[in-house]
Amino acid sequence: MARYTGPKCRYCRAERAKLFLKGSKCLSAKCPMNNPMESGLPGRDPKARAKKPTDYALMLRAKQRLKRIYCMLEKQFKLTFNEASRMGGKTGDNLIALLERRLDNVVFRMHFACSRPQAAQLISHGHIFVNGRRVDIPSYRVKVGDEIEVSAKGKNMLIVKENLLEVGKSGVASWLSVDADNMKGQFNNIPERVEVRELEGVNEQLVVELYSR
Repeated sequence: MARYTGPKCRYCRAERAKLFLKGSKCLSAKCPMNNPMESGLPGRDPKARAKKPTDYALMLRAKQRLKRIYCMLEKQFKLTFNEASRMGGKTGDNLIALLERRLDNVVFRMHFACSRPQAAQLISHGHIFVNGRRVDIPSYRVKVGDEIEVSAKGKNMLIVKENLLEVGKSGVASWLSVDADNMKGQFNNIPERVEVRELEGVNEQLVVELYSR
């Protein structure tokens, strides 16, 4: 499975926003985004004068931000977009729905993992079951009614137990239900675009326009 292995804070600096690619570590004082003196664009002098972005630059940034939030590389993201464009309805809404149905995203939203990269690692290591069957593919597409559960070995992992404490603090997404005690949950329905509050700063229509050029 191809994946980005470089510094994740570089992505946050490029998008000028916290993408929480390292979970709770993104809140530490070591994160460059928490230090105004070091939070400039990567590879650019922070004192350099910023230019007004072109229309293409705005579309590219929207695409890059959405792709990086879901921790995907370009080829996989483009294939997902192509699938969304073949579906009925709005392509942007279809794209968000397909991204939300990725198993690594669902595991993250159920608080079995503190970030999507950590969720992908749990899945690839065989710690996640879907409807009683082990699934080790992070991009696996979850269906409505599917039950996701942590493996017997995974239930003894301290990191999973600590992550699940977040269920009691902030709850879970409205389209999911989680049984924290038994470390399992269910994907109840495909979310509407307005329900995905994490993406309030993302304009998926710009992504559609970019790929339609």
